[in-house]
Amino acid sequence: MFLTPMLLAKREDPFDDPRYLYEPKIDGHRAIFSIENGVARIYTRHHSDVTRQYPELHEVPIADDSDMVLDGEIAVVDLETGAVDFEAVMRRFQLRKAEKIRVAAATQPVHFFAFDILRYKGMDLRKLPLIERKEILAAALDNSPYFSRVLSVENEGTALFNVIKERKLEGIVAKQKSGVYVGRRSESWQKIINYTYADVYISGYLKNQFGWLVEYNGRPAGIIEFDSTVPAAQKQAFYSVARKLVTGEDRNFVYVEPMIEARVRFRNWTKSGKMRSPEFVGFTV
Repeated sequence: MFLTPMLLAKREDPFDDPRYLYEPKIDGHRAIFSIENGVARIYTRHHSDVTRQYPELHEVPIADDSDMVLDGEIAVVDLETGAVDFEAVMRRFQLRKAEKIRVAAATQPVHFFAFDILRYKGMDLRKLPLIERKEILAAALDNSPYFSRVLSVENEGTALFNVIKERKLEGIVAKQKSGVYVGRRSESWQKIINYTYADVYISGYLKNQFGWLVEYNGRPAGIIEFDSTVPAAQKQAFYSVARKLVTGEDRNFVYVEPMIEARVRFRNWTKSGKMRSPEFVGFTV
């Protein structure tokens, strides 16, 4: 059974509020996990069935044989460091051949982090307050080598965020204790991302849509693609200068001398040395 997931609103800074629970944000891909008549089905947030991708998750450590629907994240965790590897889970997600999936399940298994329960024993729980759903989740799902309940803390959002920063993890999520579960984006769930900041040079731009190529220490480092993060006045200023710095072009890009400096923020460095999801912060002078 697929249920439309609740999505996160965005908040810039951590905060402390007794009305909220605070959780680490797991850097994987969202999954709705359904168990009906003893059969597990796994869906992405867009309702794609990915059950066959993760055979190691087919045996669920539930307290009884009751049907349930869980919400959570599928991730790959380094057992030595505790680091969550987003690129690794994306490689697992993209596998299609059965033999490669079987080998990957044994050599680089995923983990399901459950943070909510939406249905249990035939009852729709989405209208219950979050704090009650958490209690039901704790009773319904046991931890195992492949499954964990995401731990929450009260009152200490800032302290948790500081721990996340020290460990170079993705961020935290603040959730209203009294909040019901809605199948859309809601301010009662707020993500606070642990961004890395850097100064870069813009070396080109996309021709047919928004996108700025960036360099860091003289090497290509990614592309700023989030149009909404760049104010209209900043875009206009960039293009008026960039047209004077053009060095060449191809089918997709116009290349410019890397003389325009900007500050960006991004999730983390990829293994190939690129910035993951860089966002424009401002031009530097």
